[in-house]
Amino acid sequence: MTQQTWFVTGTSTGFGKSLATLLATKDDVNLVATARKTEQLDYLDQYDHGQILRLKLDVTNPDEIAASVKAAQERFEGIDVLVNNAGLGYFGTFEESDEKTVRYMFDVNVWGLVDMTRAVLPLMRAKRSGIIVNFSSVGGLCSFPTLSFYHGTKYAVEGLSESLSQEVSASGIKVLIVEPSGFRTDWAGRSSAKKEPEIEDYKQFADFIQSNATGAHHEAGDPDKAAEIIYDQVAHHTESLPLRLPLGKFANDAATKKFKDNLELFGQLKDLSESADQPE
Repeated sequence: MTQQTWFVTGTSTGFGKSLATLLATKDDVNLVATARKTEQLDYLDQYDHGQILRLKLDVTNPDEIAASVKAAQERFEGIDVLVNNAGLGYFGTFEESDEKTVRYMFDVNVWGLVDMTRAVLPLMRAKRSGIIVNFSSVGGLCSFPTLSFYHGTKYAVEGLSESLSQEVSASGIKVLIVEPSGFRTDWAGRSSAKKEPEIEDYKQFADFIQSNATGAHHEAGDPDKAAEIIYDQVAHHTESLPLRLPLGKFANDAATKKFKDNLELFGQLKDLSESADQPE
């Protein structure tokens, strides 16, 4: 049985914890589970028979990224699947959002993902194989009020991942973008900072922010089912692995509507768009 080494960021809660728990039960998987506080990974004790490596990792810390990749390489002689799951959310209107907080969110959601991927790519290119799973969101496909900066991070993940997939395909490396809608994780609760509207024009969005916070852990999506789908796609459908994987009915419905609407709009603007070109 060929062992496959999975390296997963942000495994203390949410999707990362569900995925790590599932992977820990697989006989053909070596698991590198990472978190900013390794004591939060004690839930893996019951599954550990030498195939699990737990590492301290803050994806905004380049030294910890380098050290964790080196440790994984030394322990398991490579990384077959990188799952960039670590991420944060933020609720606040565009005008009122706290710049320091949203810049840090970009450091985690975008630059953390970038730095992790760039650290692992040389290993995958050397083996001429590998899969990079980048967590985006329905918020990387569709936009909603009070989430402008969060959307900015996830649209960045979408663009980076799509281009990357084209650059590494000849090296035997594939990219999977996971795009969940609302799931029962800590995202809308503990993992998302919030800025209540103070400007009168924006107070109409206060209920939207509050409803997301109070609805945390009551969403339709089941993170354990999401973990099973991701594992199955990566482990058993490698050849047909999609670039994008919306998870949850809302994610699929919202994305489908947006792209249908855009397709109709682009059709209406076709002549006007083409008129901007020099005549042939």
